[in-house]
Formats: sequence, structure tokens, C-alpha cells
Amino acid sequence: MSDEIPAAVRRALDAIDAQDNDAFVAAFAPDGYVNDWGREFRGHDQIGSWSTNELIGKRATFTDTQVSTAGNPLTILTQVGGEGFNGPSHFTFDVQSDQLASMTITA
Repeated sequence: MSDEIPAAVRRALDAIDAQDNDAFVAAFAPDGYVNDWGREFRGHDQIGSWSTNELIGKRATFTDTQVSTAGNPLTILTQVGGEGFNGPSHFTFDVQSDQLASMTITA
């Protein structure tokens, strides 16, 4: 699977695995954003705060991750665990200039 995943996406996923909020935020472009089921968090400060409250701060884990739509944007399907949301989710990543322009989370 890792051959199919662009470096910027891999950095974000590795940061989640390592529970490293700073590395997760650094994977995004300065004007990048997270769309979490319609709620948008733009820029490093908002992404970092969102992750602290919703992702890495909730000790999120991703298991059984697979690419469901290759290319750019790339969509993965993963089983989310941790102290927040638990269940399957799709994460769609748009990569621009080796950074994440966006990450959109849907069912």
C-alpha cells in the first residue's frame, strides 16, 4: 500500500501513528485545511487545535487502512479507534507541492 500513498499523506499517517501533533500539522500547506464531516479547520493553528481535540489528542489509531481511490485526490478507508470517534471512515487527501492542501473526512 505505501507505494500508492504520496509522501505528504504518508507523513500525516505516520504522525498519527506516532501521536505527534506537530508532525501532523507540518504535513499541511500553510493554507491547508481539514474538513471533518462539514466542519472546516484552515491553517496550521486551526488544524493543530482540531487535532488536539479530535484526533491525536484523542489518541486516534488507524488500522486496516487501504487505498479506496488512488490518484490525487487520494482516498483511504481506515478503521478509526481511540478515545473519540470509533468506526470506519474515509479520508480524502489533496496533495499540492508535496504538502497536504486538504484532508476531508466522511463516512
